[in-house]
Amino acid sequence: MSSGASAELIYIVAAIIGVGVVAQVLADRFRVPSVLFLLSAGIIVGPVGVGLLDPTSFGGALSAIVGLSVAIIVFEGAFHLKLNKLREAPSAQIRLVTIGAAISLVGTAIVVHFALGAAWDLSFLIGALLVATGPTVITPILSVVAVRDRVGAALETEGIVNDVTAAILAVVMFEVVVLTGNESFALAEFLSEFMAKLGTGLIVGLLISLVIWYVLRHVDLSRENAPQNSRLLVLAGALVAYAVADFFAKEAGIAAVATAGIILGNANLPYEEKIEEFKGDITLVVLSFVFITLAALLEPSDLFSLGVGGVVVVLAVMFLIRPFLVFVSTTGTRFTRGEKLFVSFVGPRGIIPASVATLFAFRLQNTPEIPNSGAAATTLIGTVFLVILVTVVFEAGFARHIAERLNVIPMRVLIIGGGKVGRALAERLEDRGENVVLIEQDESIIATARDNGFTVHRGDGTDTDVLRAAGADNAKIVVAATGDDDVNLLVAQLADSKFDAETIIARANNPDNVDAFEDLGVRTISSSLATAWAIDNVIERPALSNWMTELGRSGDVQEIEVTAKDLVGKTITELDSDLPNGVLIALVGRNGETSVPSEDFTLQQGDHITFLGRREAVRNAIDLCHPR
Repeated sequence: MSSGASAELIYIVAAIIGVGVVAQVLADRFRVPSVLFLLSAGIIVGPVGVGLLDPTSFGGALSAIVGLSVAIIVFEGAFHLKLNKLREAPSAQIRLVTIGAAISLVGTAIVVHFALGAAWDLSFLIGALLVATGPTVITPILSVVAVRDRVGAALETEGIVNDVTAAILAVVMFEVVVLTGNESFALAEFLSEFMAKLGTGLIVGLLISLVIWYVLRHVDLSRENAPQNSRLLVLAGALVAYAVADFFAKEAGIAAVATAGIILGNANLPYEEKIEEFKGDITLVVLSFVFITLAALLEPSDLFSLGVGGVVVVLAVMFLIRPFLVFVSTTGTRFTRGEKLFVSFVGPRGIIPASVATLFAFRLQNTPEIPNSGAAATTLIGTVFLVILVTVVFEAGFARHIAERLNVIPMRVLIIGGGKVGRALAERLEDRGENVVLIEQDESIIATARDNGFTVHRGDGTDTDVLRAAGADNAKIVVAATGDDDVNLLVAQLADSKFDAETIIARANNPDNVDAFEDLGVRTISSSLATAWAIDNVIERPALSNWMTELGRSGDVQEIEVTAKDLVGKTITELDSDLPNGVLIALVGRNGETSVPSEDFTLQQGDHITFLGRREAVRNAIDLCHPR
């Protein structure tokens, strides 16, 4: 390579990294997924835009660079996939990566075949690629949109697993069907190749991760530079796993790095936080490089040549196939309708379809013996990138707006203690749509809570690190509900001194401790006194007791603040006429005083209204008076 060419590559790489860093900073500043800025930057600085970047300067090395970069990105995403998250929505996750992936593959292939007139082999190749969402687009969305844990876990798992399966599916489809021109689909040969590549990746990833785990656990890397050496060893292990697996079976490297990432991410490695920080920085650099480079390769003619058929494919993928597979996969789970719609409309495609489609297009263009290889390459790259661009712009770019519209950003509540009291409270709160996380260390209680569909974080609730890992930094309510008063008091004090929770409540098992708790500023509920009061109500006020019991089963009581401008100035009579049947205005609070309002009471900004009635009617009243 001439010195002039070397200098040009240096300028190109420096420009890509510089533009990528700026894109990442802007994405963080405006709280949108960085992929949106990276794709835009690649198109602007590439040959289509101002022409500052020409990725063809890398020549044949581009595919190898992209491959290693994708390996790092997939490893990073897999490293952050914790096995405890897999328990939060297991049935939904399994269906999304099996039944959901199959629906996506077949549905997309059918639409591509009939909308674009593509051959069946090419249609299934495109369908295989567009199965993948990927951590490169899902992780930035979840960092901006704080959805319920089960929703985030399902999206993360789908992204990582489908990245691997989509890449291998596409490679096998390309080599077994497209390159050979095999019109009669050989299912046995296809499955054999798929399992060989997947199995190779799993075995290599397992072996490499075990070696790294052993070295980090049992070998003194260096007293002075152990954290640095640990980071470098993990990064090198990811690249070695990719290269070794790819040597034995082409494109098995993706499965290898994903396997190694999941194992090492759950192995409780020393210096794990330092490793995560280092990998995160490296991933940002390679992510910027890959997205900007591939976007710069995009030719507008590839998109425009699809015509109306391309639009039909995009709309079908976004509004028919994706929602259908999500609703099928989440049937019978605790997912609410809003959460199902959110997962349906937030499934942008990421780096795996873009990079693999680009490599396939290169190979098609260089294989003239395949009939219409040039047109097939154009259809392939155009369809894949059109779906990526549209889904990233609209689904990733507007993810927070979609979440707010569907009301799937819940209040986070931490309940320390997963016993009967904690689970009963969690059930009531989750039924109202809140994001509840239980903290428990008893294995039998954890198993029971998880069997009932609750999100449980294993650990000691009096440990600050455990509280933080469970989400105490973002919790609005912390409830100490264990059977040990000393534990509850310590949890309440930690939540007050270390975290910014709006409400902290402790359970007092011994009524003699109530005054001591409250003297320390802890809002306290005595389980003994509460039980005594309930029994007293049954004896002295049976009608009230029966009504309260029925209210707890099918009714609800909710308090909201008046924020809607059209409510200010309305009287109780006027508001009551707008409310749905089955709900009453029980109380109105103003300036710290609460009373039963008269019919001519006029509402003001900041008033607090208490609704009482049937659960669904109360929720409808809240949506009417307190839109979110």
